[in-house]
Amino acid sequence: MAPKHQTKVAVLGLGYIGLPTAAVVARSGAAVLGIDIHQTVVDTVNSGGVHIEEVDLDALVQGVVQRGLLRASTQIERSDVFLIAVPTPCDDDHAPDISHVLAAARSIAPVLKIGDVVILESTSPVGTTEQVRDALEVLRPDLKFPHAGNGAAEIAVAYCPERVLPGRILVELIDNDRCIGGITPRCARKALAFYRTFVRGACVTTTARVAEMVKLSENAFRDVNIAFANELSIVADTMGLDVWEVIKLANRHPRVNILTPGPGVGGHCIAVDPWFIVSAAPEQTPLIRTAREVNDKKIHHVIARATALIEANPGVPVACLGLAFKANIDDFRESPARLVAATLARKYGSRIRIVEPYAAQLPREFEGTGASPIDLDAALEDCGVLIVLVDHDVFKSVPLAERSRHAVYDTRGIWPDQPGQVEQVGLRLVG
Repeated sequence: MAPKHQTKVAVLGLGYIGLPTAAVVARSGAAVLGIDIHQTVVDTVNSGGVHIEEVDLDALVQGVVQRGLLRASTQIERSDVFLIAVPTPCDDDHAPDISHVLAAARSIAPVLKIGDVVILESTSPVGTTEQVRDALEVLRPDLKFPHAGNGAAEIAVAYCPERVLPGRILVELIDNDRCIGGITPRCARKALAFYRTFVRGACVTTTARVAEMVKLSENAFRDVNIAFANELSIVADTMGLDVWEVIKLANRHPRVNILTPGPGVGGHCIAVDPWFIVSAAPEQTPLIRTAREVNDKKIHHVIARATALIEANPGVPVACLGLAFKANIDDFRESPARLVAATLARKYGSRIRIVEPYAAQLPREFEGTGASPIDLDAALEDCGVLIVLVDHDVFKSVPLAERSRHAVYDTRGIWPDQPGQVEQVGLRLVG
């Protein structure tokens, strides 16, 4: 009996989604090649290490590298399946930038062969998968690419966005349902066959355009709901009410589920992707645009309140707790906490201390400000003002006895027992 063919998979982009995906696919038995433009990332992965923080990822990568199932390179090689997982940022006008996606697609073109599957996972504007197809078709006129009504394509092109939560990525890559959109139904079926090798959740096929819009809709839905919570928190601040108590009691209604407010919205998905819809249909998206503006406005509201608290306590050292965009991760992309802390550092210099357990050093925008990194115990000992920007578990563990003498601005509601939560902006240290 001939040995079973081992599927070769190339994952382009070894970031917060690409590397976990590459490791999970490798664990299923495929031979995975991770492609990244940064040699340091390639060297780290090939040594069995990781350059990002994610629960259990280090052990998984080490294991699949040692077994020879995962290796990394800066150069593409012939494979059977190509997964594109590169960034899709917005420009200064909030227009989507798919240049990284198209560059990744063009890099694949020279090694494509009949029967290959190209899958875009990057969150993208509607129509991007077709642009990937078009870019490949220009460079490889010798191959037949899929078009509507064309069932004889030699290359399958599909879109399948991730829908995972940082801190649970390895679990959710396997257990969450997947929406697989093909340029043609045959493309969708070929991509489905690949995902079924490692996904336990339901895999539902549709068109590429529908799948692209599904991903954008999911993140815009989250953004709109967070905007309601953030706007409610601003109103509560104005009225001198405890927003956390308001939300807790309102959520006792059987059909109400208000989300938790914070200093804004961060991360590459929710803070960015709604603009893709707005950019495509600006006249039809007043709600989505307003939600984005509300969540950005919350950042400036937090800066103003933090400034008032600092001004009420002149000369007192200030600890900003957290820089990440969410709890218990090292991802600072689009982080409102990072923006708040950096703004305060530029204004108050060496009075600002930064506590971020998931960062070995401060981001570059803190250079020259005089702000310094400090651990939590030192912050509790030396700083009289605490500004909670991220709800890391280690911050939640601080009992009232260790912070009762501090002036506190808690943007995450992790310390509901803190004295003066409503009138904290005017709180001055005593003694």
